[in-house]
Amino acid sequence: MKEKISITLSGEVLAGIDRLAGSKHSRSAFIERVLRRYLRERARAAIQARDLKQINAASERLNAEVADVVEYQSAWSRKRDQSLT
Repeated sequence: MKEKISITLSGEVLAGIDRLAGSKHSRSAFIERVLRRYLRERARAAIQARDLKQINAASERLNAEVADVVEYQSAWSRKRDQSLT
């Protein structure tokens, strides 16, 4: 259900809306389309920020695990080399 509202925009913004909307679309339809796109992008950005936070948290844990493995392999390699000499 649509609701009627009143907003105040500068003449410059209205001219831009009229130019982009053209004669086939109303200002209201154009503004609604633009705002819907903006809201979708904001929602997508929030999801991406959440995902990035989870990836970064996992990467810290995995990097620590890799460092442990590399240290273990390095120590094992040193012991092996010492036993060969």
